[in-house]
Amino acid sequence: QVQLVGSGGGLVQAGGSLTLSCVPSEFTFSYYIAGWFRQAPGKEREFVASIIQTGDDPRYADSVKGRFTISRDNAKSTMYLQMSSLKPDDTAIYTCAAGGYYNGKNYYPNYWGQGTQVTVSS
Repeated sequence: QVQLVGSGGGLVQAGGSLTLSCVPSEFTFSYYIAGWFRQAPGKEREFVASIIQTGDDPRYADSVKGRFTISRDNAKSTMYLQMSSLKPDDTAIYTCAAGGYYNGKNYYPNYWGQGTQVTVSS
């Protein structure tokens, strides 16, 4: 059974930084596109970032461009989301995902991990 385990969330002050990690199990991570989504209280889940198998050409939601960086280390089967200049609006449950495809506007994964809470205080 495919599983993705996200970690690294926590409480941080506005302007601070956090790095999330995602580790898959039971499949070869390097074969798959992967990415991050988030869901804030009372809002729909939204795309945050995606990265293809080679780690090239990362894509970002406009709301996080210039502040977040997605990366992957296929040798370690790990994906990261470095978040900086965090704002209270970034408060959400962040979920990693893998597989599926990116269509130029959004990412449609096949596999989902469990979420990790990120809370940004003002």
